[in-house]
Amino acid sequence: MPELVVLADQLFAPVPGGTGRYTAELLRALAETAPAGWSVTSVVSRRDDLEQAEIPGVDGPRVLPVPRRTLVAMWQAGIPYWPGGDAVHAPTPLAPPRRPAVGRHRRATLAVTVHDSVPWTHPHTLTRRGVSWHRIMVSRAMRRADFVVVPTRSVAAELREHVPGDTRVEVVAHGVSEVFTAAEEVELPVDVTHLDLPDRYVLCVGTLEPRKGLEVLIDAIARLHQVDPRAPALLLVGQQGWGWVDPTTEAQRYGLPSGTVRVLGRLPDLELAAVMRRAAVLAAPSHAEGFGLPVLEAMAAGVPVVHSDVPAVVEVAGGAGVTVPRGDAQQLSESLQEVVNDPVWSAKLAAAGRRRAAEFSWRSAAEAVWSLHRNGYRDCPGDVPSTA
Repeated sequence: MPELVVLADQLFAPVPGGTGRYTAELLRALAETAPAGWSVTSVVSRRDDLEQAEIPGVDGPRVLPVPRRTLVAMWQAGIPYWPGGDAVHAPTPLAPPRRPAVGRHRRATLAVTVHDSVPWTHPHTLTRRGVSWHRIMVSRAMRRADFVVVPTRSVAAELREHVPGDTRVEVVAHGVSEVFTAAEEVELPVDVTHLDLPDRYVLCVGTLEPRKGLEVLIDAIARLHQVDPRAPALLLVGQQGWGWVDPTTEAQRYGLPSGTVRVLGRLPDLELAAVMRRAAVLAAPSHAEGFGLPVLEAMAAGVPVVHSDVPAVVEVAGGAGVTVPRGDAQQLSESLQEVVNDPVWSAKLAAAGRRRAAEFSWRSAAEAVWSLHRNGYRDCPGDVPSTA
């Protein structure tokens, strides 16, 4: 029985972010859509607690005999340590070098998901170490992987522009978790009273780091409150990333009253969905993105969206949101005000968003990934190689 191995180390990252959600959701969907005769196994670096990587329908997680730091160093150095399997899918650029063909033995296929081109287009929004590592790993994937999977056509075009290589690049869009797609009248089985949510609020979801445009958003919220002191509060859902973005201090700098800007941190999916459904609008002011998953999740939940003109986000939104120029706090403030104060406009955006989100699913994403691996497996003659 051929085996698809999925590298699941991102599930243990201190700040898993959107790539963590992608890894978990894709694993679930791959297991649900596995072709007859195939198995799906998750593989992680050496660790003791494996609960976060235990997903129904997925074998494993199988534990490699090396810790994460060693594994990262080995693969960055190009050491051809293979994690096993007849096909490997790396949900992030952390991936082994392509396994060479040996004699008549089959070469296992390797697909690597590259979520964005930020290390080339916006390197100042990442750490130097992060830029260097991603450039090395993505460049290698573009030369040596069988397939590079990207979430949008925008990322595909940017990679082709900035990164040499003849690897086949395939666009496979993300999906929407079912927890966000529940009908409006369906009550979610979760209690969020402990979050003490305000009656009206603007919501922003994402890691707290420079490229998310939070300074522009807080500026926009301050402008809203200058016009109307009863304007909505701003709730931020996400963990602190690099750069130590401090929304509370930024809010104080703009003279906003205490509690106007609140950070809720990382929330479980059910709580996030409940918080999202209660929002007046989702704001996505990012300077750079490869997809913009919160935009799609908000649309699925029936929440109007105001987003920046990042090409990938514009592509995902498909005209169902309000687009504003990156870095333009005044335009962002005006657009948020229009959505919040005009219930007819808000309802039209919410309906358009639900229709747009219905075009995306994790099942479709998994089926597209399976197609790549199955075709690659059939194209490689010979025997199946042994695992590492």
